[in-house]
Amino acid sequence: MQHTRRLLELMAHLRDPQHGCAWDLKQDFASVAPYTLEEAYEVADAIARADFDDLRQELGDLLLQVVFHAQMAQEAGLFDFEDVAATICDKLQRRHPHVFGGAVFETDAERAAAWEAAKQAERATRPGADDGVLAGIALALPALRRAQKLQQRAAGVGFDWPDVTPVLDKLDEELAEMREALSEGDRAAVADELGDVLFVLANLARHLDLDAEDSLRGGNAKFERRFAYIEARLRQVGRCARDCTLEELDQLWDAAKAQGL
Repeated sequence: MQHTRRLLELMAHLRDPQHGCAWDLKQDFASVAPYTLEEAYEVADAIARADFDDLRQELGDLLLQVVFHAQMAQEAGLFDFEDVAATICDKLQRRHPHVFGGAVFETDAERAAAWEAAKQAERATRPGADDGVLAGIALALPALRRAQKLQQRAAGVGFDWPDVTPVLDKLDEELAEMREALSEGDRAAVADELGDVLFVLANLARHLDLDAEDSLRGGNAKFERRFAYIEARLRQVGRCARDCTLEELDQLWDAAKAQGL
């Protein structure tokens, strides 16, 4: 509690109109939001690297974002940090009736259904709330993750294919439509069809019980490993990638694959 209080006092001092920091004083919710997202990704990155000293530091940076927003809200008479903490405490208790109440769930599916029901009830109590099935899924989420959340919500009311086969058929259909758009040279149509292809790929990941973001992150890492191999091999002979033909680069790429990279 001592350091929590100190953190809140430091943030208040930074926002003091007379003695604070000019940069901090210029900020508002919208200008701080990108930093909040960035810090959340840096937390995830530290976890992916299993760097727990870095994780400790990144969690502190993320906590600062919460404190920053809470301080600005307090100044505007909206809420304060204590209100934020109280809200999440209440939510944790409400969403875990099997831990803090008398509910009994026999399966993970029952727990998940109760969790979603609690979230839907919470959304319904918000002023001007949209009670649609897809309401409340943050627009700022990475697009692939948001696609899977949209699909999961729709699946919850029965709007879903029974297995992966029709998803693959749909992927073939969307790829054919994108080829047609490409042949017509319609850039807007190509962008639209590419979006459909990516949406179906996200659905494919969901049907395979995979996270599309994690799968793409793995693909990114694989590409980095293989391209680093190509650059290392070229450095050994005093060359660089821009001096090579595509055929030469492809040969090195195949060598990287053969190495298991």
